[in-house]
Parts: sequence; C-alpha cells; structure tokens
Amino acid sequence: MPPADSSQQQTDDFHSLRPIQCDACESALHSNSGHTLSFLLLDQLTLPLVGCTEHLEQFTSVCGLSTENTAEFIEHRPAGGINCPSCHLAPHNPDQPVVPVQDGAVAILACPEHQAEIVGRFHIGLDMQQQLTASLNTLQ
Repeated sequence: MPPADSSQQQTDDFHSLRPIQCDACESALHSNSGHTLSFLLLDQLTLPLVGCTEHLEQFTSVCGLSTENTAEFIEHRPAGGINCPSCHLAPHNPDQPVVPVQDGAVAILACPEHQAEIVGRFHIGLDMQQQLTASLNTLQ
C-alpha cells in the first residue's frame, strides 16, 4: 500500500467508532475528571492518554516496539510537563476518537500532528508484533 493510503487507513482506524467492551475504559473515557489521565513517554514525546490501566499498558507496550528507546506510561503528571503547547491545551472530550486496543480503547489527548504520529507508531508496533509472532510460530 502506498504511504498516502497507509496514512489514510491509520486516520480512518483512529476515527472509527468500534464498540468498547471494557467497562473500565468506557468509564475512564467518559469521565471528565483529571484523575483518569495517564501519560505516554515515548522518545521526545509526553502525551496525555485516557483508558484503563490494562489497555494503557498494552498500548504503551505496542508503541514501544516502534522505538529503540523505552516507552513508558505513568499515572501521574510528569515532572517536565507536556512539551508541545498544542498538546498541553488539548481538551478531554468524551466523544473524541479513540484507538482500539484489544477489547478496550485509548484516547490520545494531543494535537492532531502528535495524535497521528502516535497512531502511526502504534500501527508500526502492531505490525512488528505480528511479524515477531509469525517468526516464533515458524520456529515451533
């Protein structure tokens, strides 16, 4: 698939409305309180995320496959804050697009540029995870 088509597919996946089967994700995504915010630390990015702990950990793990560094998710505001001023101002909207993660979902509270970048990194991580799994299956 050409890069433009791949980018459009990632955007379509991000904006698709799939049913969320995880009650904890559903609750976190529809809560307007700040206590549901967690943060993804990936390379030079610090981005607020909303979802349940299990799906945030899975999301972070998959994103981590797209970097040589460590991806980390923390459940408190990071000491350095959020680097991007636009990401810092991104509102938490209960109806915003989410990224499906297994039977749950994660909302990325960031500017459109960084949302697209993280969704892309997540898809790269999914592809890498699939390749690694396929490689292990052929060894058995």
